[in-house]
Amino acid sequence: MNPFRRIYAFFHKNLLTKTMAIGIILALMGTTCLVRLADIQLVNGKSMAQAAAQSRTTTVTLKARRGKILDTNGAILAQSVERYTIIGNPEQAQAFVPTTCTKQTGDNCHQINGKPVGVTGAAAVARLVAPVLGMDATELGAMLSISGQYVVLKKDVTPAVKRKISKLNLGGIVYAELSNERLYSNGSLMGSLLGGVNSDGKGVAGVEQMENRTLTGQDGYQVYQQGNSGVEIPGTMTESKEAVNGSDVTLTIDRDVQWYAEKVLHDSKSKYQAAWGIAMVQDVRSGDILALADSDTVEAGSDQAKMGASRAVSETFEPGSIGKVLAMSGMLQLGLHKIDDKFTVPDTVTADGQSYKDAETHGAEHWTLAGILQQSSNVGMILAGDKMTNEQRYDFIRKFGVGQDTGLNLPGESEGVLYPADSWDARTRNTVLFGQGYTVNVMQLTNAVAVIANKGVRKPQRIIKSITDADGHVEEQKPKSEATRVIDESVASQILNAMESVSDYYSNFVKVDGYRIAAKSGTAEVAGTDGRLSSIISDYSAIIPADDPRFVITVVLKDPQGSFGGLTAGPVTAQIGEFLMQKYEVPASAPRTDAIPVTW
Repeated sequence: MNPFRRIYAFFHKNLLTKTMAIGIILALMGTTCLVRLADIQLVNGKSMAQAAAQSRTTTVTLKARRGKILDTNGAILAQSVERYTIIGNPEQAQAFVPTTCTKQTGDNCHQINGKPVGVTGAAAVARLVAPVLGMDATELGAMLSISGQYVVLKKDVTPAVKRKISKLNLGGIVYAELSNERLYSNGSLMGSLLGGVNSDGKGVAGVEQMENRTLTGQDGYQVYQQGNSGVEIPGTMTESKEAVNGSDVTLTIDRDVQWYAEKVLHDSKSKYQAAWGIAMVQDVRSGDILALADSDTVEAGSDQAKMGASRAVSETFEPGSIGKVLAMSGMLQLGLHKIDDKFTVPDTVTADGQSYKDAETHGAEHWTLAGILQQSSNVGMILAGDKMTNEQRYDFIRKFGVGQDTGLNLPGESEGVLYPADSWDARTRNTVLFGQGYTVNVMQLTNAVAVIANKGVRKPQRIIKSITDADGHVEEQKPKSEATRVIDESVASQILNAMESVSDYYSNFVKVDGYRIAAKSGTAEVAGTDGRLSSIISDYSAIIPADDPRFVITVVLKDPQGSFGGLTAGPVTAQIGEFLMQKYEVPASAPRTDAIPVTW
């Protein structure tokens, strides 16, 4: 055979063998691919599809709105408004590459003032977002350069800003979550009384805390799949629950009365150089609190409002001579005296080994029991209370609500201090007859005086008027306790008459033209910052009109110049009374014709 043919035959045979080998290998590879494809599509296809869907599935919280707080006439005091929290995804931000704006990309691109972004990654995202959020781009870039997929960039963003963020084409990288911002419509009006909420929207002080459960709604949610841009893929929602907004709380407080009470307190604090002032207005017929004010200037919702209770709620003090109303009511109710009983009253007396004196030096005066109240004589009260046991003194003070929970449940409220009769010393048993030796808050004191205005019945007080749920159903709020009779109607009428004589005594300083007033002043020495009896509480509580009681007003001043309650707290009370008569268009009083004699 030709040598060349042998060579050709050798190479041809080997080439054919290699070709067949390659073919077999390719066939095996193809078979493997087909088997794997069949396994994926037929055997594991469903589970892999589920895994892919699960990786795209997200649960989005639907935030419930916190309920409003309103005054008795429906004026908004606190409300939550639509706001957004801007969220960033650091991992996606760091992988971000801006899309150049061309005719082909249209609006789905990225630029700053018509120019390319110029950088990539977190720095590019920061440059786009910073101007919209009003933040520094360097600071924002640092926030987006951390590890993880979630970082809060800014809270309480308005809907307008949220819409601008949505137009940046950064879906999935920077997006908005719905939240709420708590706004207070009236600045410092009722600041501490309203309180505030924390960063989670939970009430932490004042009415916000007291009614937190009612005001708080129930969040909802949506479960759906999202695409690469972070938006919902249509038709993929598998589960959802609507958010239920919190209920609205309507107070008995009248915003106008509250505003005026706060105004005159601020003015009087300056006028009398007082450390602080408190004022309260209560509706006699319903027990509703129309104003609960103090002289502190605190913005509702501020850190200061969240950190402490309203002074009008938390402050306790000795009522001073207003307490004579309680003790004298007990004397009449027990039949120990009549309101026109006659007494010869010196300016000093010794009882149980203790000496007592009146505020002013005087000779032996001929006063009736009504006159003792009018002249606010401590000595006269000790003489009149001679047959009143310690237990009887204690019982009547307590029956008027002293040392007891008011039932208002206001955060920071103190019940005051009224020690049991068996713990009293020789001095305390007598000082309680003129309002010293126990403490009250302004709600207790006002409601005690309201017993006289309400014909001897103590009504439970109310500061929450109604609750309106998310569906608009209104539920009137009833007091948790029942009205109780403290003294007979005839006794209340006699004390009211004597209190009107007190008001007549102060008529040069405390009056509301056209209206009769029944009142009692008080002045008590209390412990000062030095721990000694170096401070003064001056208070005044008035029933107006006296001939047809509608309101009880109480004003308390700490360390006013002028000291005596009738000369300091009294005129402030009259200012509030005049406002009430005009606002509620109360008919003028009939002339007084039945005054009980105060002297003999």
